[in-house]
Amino acid sequence: MDLVKRFFRDEKGQGMAEYGLILALVAVAVIAVLGLLGDELVNIFNSVIDGLAGD
Repeated sequence: MDLVKRFFRDEKGQGMAEYGLILALVAVAVIAVLGLLGDELVNIFNSVIDGLAGD
């Protein structure tokens, strides 16, 4: 029983897990934004390429 109590009181690695969750949340947000703005970003980059090419 003491082993179980120590397991739940042990907080080693808790900070790393929190950083992992934050990183995962940021990654999901970036993927969502890129998914929503993907076509618009392609158009912007194509405009830049055309401008640099002199068209």
